[in-house]
Amino acid sequence: MVREGGRPVAVLPLALMDGLDPLGQLAARYPVTGAERGLLSHVWHCYDAWLPGAARLEAVVGAMRALALELEAGWYGFVNVAHDSPLRAGLVGLGFPAEHIEDRFRLDLRGLPHPFVHATRKAHANLRRGRRRAAESGVWQRVGPPGEADLMEIGRLCARTAARHGTGGFYPPDLFAGFVTGLGDLALAIEIRQEERLIAAGIVLRDGRRFHAWACGVDYDVAGGFSPYALLHAATAEQALREGCEVLEGGRGNPRFKLRHGLSRLALDACLAKV
Repeated sequence: MVREGGRPVAVLPLALMDGLDPLGQLAARYPVTGAERGLLSHVWHCYDAWLPGAARLEAVVGAMRALALELEAGWYGFVNVAHDSPLRAGLVGLGFPAEHIEDRFRLDLRGLPHPFVHATRKAHANLRRGRRRAAESGVWQRVGPPGEADLMEIGRLCARTAARHGTGGFYPPDLFAGFVTGLGDLALAIEIRQEERLIAAGIVLRDGRRFHAWACGVDYDVAGGFSPYALLHAATAEQALREGCEVLEGGRGNPRFKLRHGLSRLALDACLAKV
C-alpha cells in the first residue's frame, strides 16, 4: 500500500510462489527452472494484472524488491501484463525485461446488435446447427445467481476440465463454492444441462462495464453431435450484451475458437527481475 499524507494512492496484492512457474510459461523465457520462489503480482489465474495508481510504480517496485529479499524470493515482478499497457511501459523503463507468455481474448460489445457480428460464416453455421441439435437432444440452459446453482458440482466440472491442462488444482470445489458465494451479485452462474446432467458451466464476474468469463467446465461426452463449449460461449456472450456491458472478457486459451467467433487477441507479458 502506498500512501500520501495518510491517503492510499496505490495498492498491489502479491503472491509468494514456491515454484514461480506453475503453468510452465517462464522457463523458456527467463533463466529459471520454474521451481524457484518468486514474489509475483496478484495470482497466476488473473489475466489482467495492473496497478491502480501507476504513477507510483517506482515506489511499489522498490517495496516489492525489499519484501522479496525479506522473504528469500529469488525473483519478483508482474505476470499477465497487457502488452500495450502503461504498466508494461513503466516496468520496462525501470529495467524489467518483458517477455510474451500468453494471449487473452476480448470482444467489444458497444454498438453490436448481437455478439456474433464479427464471427466467421462457418462459426454462424456451426452455432445454428449446434443449437438445433442440442434442443433435439434435451439440452437446456439456466442463467442466474450463484446461490441458485450447485456450485460444488460446477467446481468439480471446472476442476476436471482444467486437469486436462495440468491445472486442476486451481478449482478446489469447497474453496471455489465459498469464494463464488461470497461474491454475491458480482458473479453469475451459467449452466448447460442435457436432461439433468451438467455438460457445461461458467462462472462470470461482473464489474458494471466488463463481463468476465472467469471459470468454465465442459463435459464433451454428450449425445447429439453438438459442442457444449460453443453453447456456453454463446450463452455468455448473449448475457453480456443483454446486461449492457461494453466488453466481454473471454479469458485465455482456445485461440482458434475465439478468433473465429469475433474476439480479438491481446498479448500478455511477464516483467520479472532477479532479486
